[in-house]
Amino acid sequence: MPGPEIKEDVKRHYAAIATKPRINASSCSCGCGPTCGPDDYQVADDYSKLPGYVPDADLGLGCGIPVDIAGIRTGDTVLDLGSGAGNDVFVARHLVGKEGRVIGVDMTEAMIRKAEANKHKLGYVNVEFRLGEIEDLPVGGSSVDVVLSNCVLNLVPDKVRAFAEIFRVLKPGGHFSISDIVLVGALPQAIAADVEMYAGCVSGAIQKEEYLSIIRKAGFTEVEIMRQRSAPLPDEILASYAASDQADDFSIWSITVVGTKPVNA
Repeated sequence: MPGPEIKEDVKRHYAAIATKPRINASSCSCGCGPTCGPDDYQVADDYSKLPGYVPDADLGLGCGIPVDIAGIRTGDTVLDLGSGAGNDVFVARHLVGKEGRVIGVDMTEAMIRKAEANKHKLGYVNVEFRLGEIEDLPVGGSSVDVVLSNCVLNLVPDKVRAFAEIFRVLKPGGHFSISDIVLVGALPQAIAADVEMYAGCVSGAIQKEEYLSIIRKAGFTEVEIMRQRSAPLPDEILASYAASDQADDFSIWSITVVGTKPVNA
């Protein structure tokens, strides 16, 4: 498991993304951010047609669209983990309506400031952003109907603790919808050990079956991958790590998985 210093590297990486102008948010992945170019690792999906979409909140950092299959209802309380500038939060707000509430949690202060600026510009009163870490959420137990997260849990060193916290904050019968990056096969060591590839959502990812096992062991039922697609590294990135000849030994996947906290939990 990566040491605690990796979190500081990740914070610096995403603080830089929060404070720099983006080149093309619709094509950037969770790793390339404001310096995204044609040779970068690009797995983000297009949010622009979703009701509630706020362009200023879209930094192109996701690897799916978990909010659109999350079964969010009017009046729900929704929690978004790794909320960034508020992209999924503002779409979720449209779904919960004025009767509901949406909370975003992020560990990067610059992201919280950017999200708060977007919120105040829009004048929303049923949205809030909290500084905190996913392994120790600043949210009460059994208080949330739906948990969202988009390409963030791969950045969390202790994924067992992360899913335990998701289970804790969900109401009995509540559920999550999470998009993330997972692996099949072993990454080349040069990639696995690289800090930039960790912050870029690659080397912090774990094996797909291990990921699903952690979710089930946390107590969730009805665990199902709703969407998955291959997210291969570009040849240019592989070549920079002298890993081109190992490309067939592993594959990277973007998945969107759902699960439910039992009503008797």
